[in-house]
Amino acid sequence: MTAERVMPAETANPGFRPLYRQVKDLLLKRIGDGIWSPGALIPSEQQIAAELGVSQGTVRKALDEMTSERLLTRRQGRGTFVARHDEARILFQFFKIVPESGVAIFPESELRRTENARADEEERSVLKLAPGDRVVRITRVRSLGGKPVISEYLSLPARLFPGLGEDIPIENNLYELYSSRFGITVSGGQERVKAIAAPPEDAQLLGLPPGAPVLAIDRVAVALDGTPVEWRRTLCQTADCAYVSDLR
Repeated sequence: MTAERVMPAETANPGFRPLYRQVKDLLLKRIGDGIWSPGALIPSEQQIAAELGVSQGTVRKALDEMTSERLLTRRQGRGTFVARHDEARILFQFFKIVPESGVAIFPESELRRTENARADEEERSVLKLAPGDRVVRITRVRSLGGKPVISEYLSLPARLFPGLGEDIPIENNLYELYSSRFGITVSGGQERVKAIAAPPEDAQLLGLPPGAPVLAIDRVAVALDGTPVEWRRTLCQTADCAYVSDLR
């Protein structure tokens, strides 16, 4: 593998990114480019430092930040691995709906509709698409312990997910599917949460009277390079569950 060049700290101007951030950017690119796949063991700190011509402490700081962002996992005595979007990580990082029992469980999904269509104006704005770009739209109902609690609508840039919903089936754990089949790692995003009155169709799916209050969660998920890769709109009935955010 050809070593990427990292600009020496002494040549950087005051507005330049710290050296460990440059190292982090290069390591993120390796994950994004599929050089290091989910679940893969990455080289040691010493090996990366020698390859990039930086100190081991600089590499450690980059890896520490990536680990805190749950992009890497450290296993005692085994090394550092690229994180997978397994159910445990999804529950901890992305899925915040928890039953009143307080025990987080991974939801089941029932696919209702899927289509490949020209993106509308709102989808183009949110996903930063050009006129004429297409999206994959997914509609599904998600249940906890057999009880429907979530009505969900997703829009994905079709060019990033060729064949999804056609040749490639839509799986329950979408983030793992994005990573394993399309090489797209969801690293984070932004959520907006507010209470609204349930539309009739969603109320019926969730076993609620029309207009019953539901929690509306609007999420734009981004890849490692900050590109929007998913717009997810979720309506959640909270009679038997709650939105829980761990602030530790």
